[in-house]
Amino acid sequence: MGRLARAVGPGLLAFATYIVFSGSVHPLDLLAALLVGATVGLITANLVVREPRKLLQLERLGWLVAYAIHYFFVDEVRAHLDVMRRIVHPAMPINPGIVRVPYTTESDYATTAVANSITNTPGTVVVDIDPEKRIFYVHWIDVKALEPEETRRRISLTFERFAKRVFD
Repeated sequence: MGRLARAVGPGLLAFATYIVFSGSVHPLDLLAALLVGATVGLITANLVVREPRKLLQLERLGWLVAYAIHYFFVDEVRAHLDVMRRIVHPAMPINPGIVRVPYTTESDYATTAVANSITNTPGTVVVDIDPEKRIFYVHWIDVKALEPEETRRRISLTFERFAKRVFD
């Protein structure tokens, strides 16, 4: 597919972002959003889109929506409640440490999505990535396991399952 097809995804994303942040659907704002979207799309087309056909697969979009819903309403809520409990607990029950978390995602986008999901979840932060060994090094507020496969199961497995369906 050509550069124009590759520009559609980033262009639409830039257009939507402009409209959301401007908070206006006035015709001049729509025109400005269209110009910004087209410019961003054309500039970034070959940088960020490798397979434009993936943008048209509704199944991937469905998995992206499911990922967002699960992340924001299950994983984030659970992690926030856990950290709040630790903060108000008189003994402050923490066992911090850095653990190795292997990952199996194929694309850079999927790997980045998993790393960002881990980092944005309270109590865990990806501090380094070893792409050759395919391992995240994660600071965990309460280390419950040291064995890499067990840490993967506890920290990133859910994120990986969704990210693979969306990006790989």
